[in-house]
Amino acid sequence: MSKQHTLEVADSLGQVAPSEWDRLAGPNPLVSHAFLHALHESGSAAPDAGWAPQYLLLREGKTLVAALPLYLKSHSYGEYVFDWAWADAWRRAGQRYYPKLLSAIPFTPVTGPRLLAAKPEHRAVLAQAAKSFAQELEVSTLHCLFPTEGEAAELAADGFMLRKTVQFHWMNEGYADFDDFLARMNHEKRKKVKQERRRVREAGVEYEWKVGRDITEADWRFFVRCYEHTYREHHSSPYLNLDFFLRIGEAMPDHLLLVLGRKDGKPLCASLDVFTPDALWGRYWGTLGFVSGLHFETCYYQAIEFCIANRIRAFEGGAQGEHKLARGLMPVTTWSAHWVADPEFARAIQKFLERESRNIGAYVNELEEHAPFKQTDLLEP
Repeated sequence: MSKQHTLEVADSLGQVAPSEWDRLAGPNPLVSHAFLHALHESGSAAPDAGWAPQYLLLREGKTLVAALPLYLKSHSYGEYVFDWAWADAWRRAGQRYYPKLLSAIPFTPVTGPRLLAAKPEHRAVLAQAAKSFAQELEVSTLHCLFPTEGEAAELAADGFMLRKTVQFHWMNEGYADFDDFLARMNHEKRKKVKQERRRVREAGVEYEWKVGRDITEADWRFFVRCYEHTYREHHSSPYLNLDFFLRIGEAMPDHLLLVLGRKDGKPLCASLDVFTPDALWGRYWGTLGFVSGLHFETCYYQAIEFCIANRIRAFEGGAQGEHKLARGLMPVTTWSAHWVADPEFARAIQKFLERESRNIGAYVNELEEHAPFKQTDLLEP
């Protein structure tokens, strides 16, 4: 690091001006000061929840030139790139896996910038600083989840090991409406989607889209009620609380879409999406009752309709879920980068990742063979 550069570690984005952070973060709202600070201030991603912020800040003089969202983690929940087997290997070897360092957007499996800097040389300094910080803290590992492909390549060049995972994304091919989208699908899959949508309509469920300031506090309270109920129905604990949703509703309303479903006029379900003019990310949902096909309609079909209506290029449906393929979301490779302090563990994990990567490649090829869209005949020359 040059004499001009100074590195700081901040345990809260309250120590950073929103304009400073957002200038580096760019247009992705999920990396914004508002979103990350709401996670921390609401207690959702805070030390008591096992997420201790350790944001790295690189300054040139007084100017913030690079930043890394970074957490000291005491568990592996809320990450969506699973390393439980790695933690178990450390335990069986009589060593400590936690705490670890993690660069990620908590509870958010969305690809986006992590090494927040305009210049490659500043990103390189930041990556080196993160490794030095990991060594200083004597943690087992340092992970960067869902970086951009370019950042993944930069991290690999800096000694990180890369891991592939698969998500399912929908791409807007300039569809005029939902029927136009369905017309591109093969008969079997088109029929299935129509049946699912018809069941929801026949059950008396109708939807309303609310964006930005049109979302009221009562709407947020209803959404959180649905969200918490659905988590508990699946014998799990919700990560996020009402305070978090109220905070982002106040700080970044123009990026929020709330889909509200009513059955026979009574509130039933809700989903929350985050969007820009270019992309929409499906994030959280919940329901107070069961209706066949309700999840697909609320979380996928309504999101696709919104994208078509607003000419949004892509809809990212979140982590995992082969069931998304039959509904028009295609497999996409995502990345994570990993640094391991112990050389023996590092060699073992490198071998594992090489095998896993080959399997992921074969898996994506197999999924693409089962794409729900019509096979376009090759034109004769």
